[in-house]
Amino acid sequence: MQRILVTGANRGLGLEFTRQLLARGDRVLATSRHPGRAMALTGLAAAHPGHLHVLPLDLDKERSIAELAREASALTDTLDVLINNAGVLVSGERYGEIAAKALADSFASNVIGPLLLTQTLSPLLEKAKNSRVMNLSSRLGSMAASSGFGTPSYAISKAALNMATHQLAAALTPRGVTVFCVSPGWVRTEMGGANATTAPHDAVAALLRVLDAATAADAGRFIDTEGATIPW
Repeated sequence: MQRILVTGANRGLGLEFTRQLLARGDRVLATSRHPGRAMALTGLAAAHPGHLHVLPLDLDKERSIAELAREASALTDTLDVLINNAGVLVSGERYGEIAAKALADSFASNVIGPLLLTQTLSPLLEKAKNSRVMNLSSRLGSMAASSGFGTPSYAISKAALNMATHQLAAALTPRGVTVFCVSPGWVRTEMGGANATTAPHDAVAALLRVLDAATAADAGRFIDTEGATIPW
């Protein structure tokens, strides 16, 4: 049994991560901005008493991150895995109409929040053996793979998350924590849309295989669901 914290767990990939982790017997701390509205999570908590704790977290607020860390420390003395899944995508952006707020909100949720949360939870991660931090990035954040203009706030922030991952890996690898980032592919979630090619169940199953196979040699890497390197 592993102790795993999943952010953005009220829907999409975060909710599917929570389902699959509970099904295999792990203990999960699942976060949501508004736990009282996260009915699917509430149902899972009732079905898995003692194995799922739903906690509030607003990644845009440092105070919320600090409070989450205090609550997590009260529930567990170590953390085996942190899955930084929560993120935002601003749709419909067009050149000439890009808004500063869209960029700022994207960076707050997709870069600053995961970086500060990892930093704040690192004492719990350092107490576990072979702990891992998996940051959910995107191929849209790959400068080498970029082929045109599109979703700029999301793409730029995911490229920044990749660098944040590299920085965290440099800081935490000597402390026994492996940090890496992954692209889940194009998944049929609210963010990915109905035309996406991969079902959430399949995407998460593949990501968990990558997570379980990760070693210190993967620190700082940007990889896909098969464990292959994605160019920066």
